[in-house]
Amino acid sequence: MTLPNWRSLLFVPVTAERFVAKAHTRGADVIILDLEDSIPPPEKDTARAALAAAAAVVGQGGAEIAVRINRQLEIAIPDIAAAVMPQVTALMLPKVMGPEHIRLLSEVVGAREAALGLPIGHTRFIALVETPQALPHLYAIAAADPRMAAMAVGSEDLSTELEAVPGADMLYHFGMMVVAATRAAGILPLGSIGAFADFNDLDGYRAALKRSRRLGFACTSCIHPLHVPIINEEYGVAPAEADRARRLIATFDEALAKGAGAVAFEGAMIDLPVVERARRLLARAR
Repeated sequence: MTLPNWRSLLFVPVTAERFVAKAHTRGADVIILDLEDSIPPPEKDTARAALAAAAAVVGQGGAEIAVRINRQLEIAIPDIAAAVMPQVTALMLPKVMGPEHIRLLSEVVGAREAALGLPIGHTRFIALVETPQALPHLYAIAAADPRMAAMAVGSEDLSTELEAVPGADMLYHFGMMVVAATRAAGILPLGSIGAFADFNDLDGYRAALKRSRRLGFACTSCIHPLHVPIINEEYGVAPAEADRARRLIATFDEALAKGAGAVAFEGAMIDLPVVERARRLLARAR
């Protein structure tokens, strides 16, 4: 499957009508309609019934639509039955336990796709690892199924399980494990390293995203629309960056045609690894 070119994923509670109504104006690449933490247990059936109408509203601006389901199997099965539809291209799977968990849910999703006449594989997976027990299985989870598109560590839940305070210190080690596991599997590392409790600290948020992008993260989710344009800027490719990458590649290709394996470019020597980074940057450009 082609790797999605996501930067920002915005959570929206599916039953919050005023948030649903404005979601398509926020500029997020993906709108995540939430059936999990933002929906109290007595409201789960109501939330499932609201999915189709909400998907039609949030998708009108061109964003992809994902649905975060619940982990408990007796709740996840009806979540999947309600969420798999032509408009929804991904499911976010919370508290993933291991690769077998992914494969089990893939089988359920495949049956639902077949029942609806959708292509098998239409629905991608975004896995959230949120328990210490799942951490040793990061590589296996990332590569568990062709549906896998992205993986993240759920900082709040994992911090609670570890009796730790969420923040850059706690997240760094596990975040880098996610980057390595996802890149090895050819999927997207989702997330960032920082503490973002204060929605109004936009400068601090931007600084944490800059650091996280340098560490290899490709996209991240947020719950506040103020964060969407900052994510798109920091996890996207600026026109000046794309232009420099094109010039760098052209310079190297010209040198390569003359038999040189390295060449000077704007005050630095460039070779194949540098050129590969430039090609990957251009692949993310919009």
